[in-house]
Amino acid sequence: MDEERTAAWWGRRAWALLSAVRVRAPLVQCITNLVSMDIVANALLAAGASPAMIHCLREVPDFTPRCDAVCINVGTLSEDWLPSMHAAASACRPWVLDPVAAAASEFRMEACLSLLALRPAVVRGNASEILALASRSIAASSTFKGADSSHDSGDALEAAKSLAQSTGTVIAVSGAVDYITDGNQVVGASNGVAMMQKITATGCAVTALITAFVAVEPSDALVAAACALAIFGLAGEIGMESAKGPASLRMHLVDALYCLDEQTVTSRVKITLQS
Repeated sequence: MDEERTAAWWGRRAWALLSAVRVRAPLVQCITNLVSMDIVANALLAAGASPAMIHCLREVPDFTPRCDAVCINVGTLSEDWLPSMHAAASACRPWVLDPVAAAASEFRMEACLSLLALRPAVVRGNASEILALASRSIAASSTFKGADSSHDSGDALEAAKSLAQSTGTVIAVSGAVDYITDGNQVVGASNGVAMMQKITATGCAVTALITAFVAVEPSDALVAAACALAIFGLAGEIGMESAKGPASLRMHLVDALYCLDEQTVTSRVKITLQS
């Protein structure tokens, strides 16, 4: 990666991509889980994108090719929705995968691997999800906690690099520091607050935001993913200034995402090249 990509460069790039989303209002089809639909749609709207919560297989051939990007999230996976996910991933480029709780069952792991074979632009997951995908293992673990992670993001960095190299997909590992890699380059985004983990589906929402950023920057999914993660984390930081707990943070986070301005983004985004 260019040594010219300093902290100031990342700040300018993050603002440019957020501005592009606001101007272009990319149409993002979200086949996402039942828990996350509300916050996913509202986060996309707050950022300036246009969400479409369409998952019916019969609609995919007509609707999906008109979208700018597709977000696929397997959180409440069912046999009925999986064909829609496959069809949408095949009908639209770029698309982004969120392999929620990938190791929870053999069916879920097989579904995630079959979707991964369709070459998403980005896979965004927590450390446990990325480790499970990279190892292609569904071994039961006493530390497995559903959609939560029992590992730190740094624990999955080498696995993420290997997975990116083997699939040609950018891998983003969420955690206290979000690591984003294409298998060679690694960047870290360190915006955010711990209480965001107490709000259901913030991870799903940031995956959708990554999808919107990739829609306006399809040629560099690593940069798009890093900027989206930092922007979302920054909105959480600002929201936390007024929040009293998880419920009010959720509200203030969405407001902050909507109100972000150039000075705030360029001065407070924290993205760095990792050695």
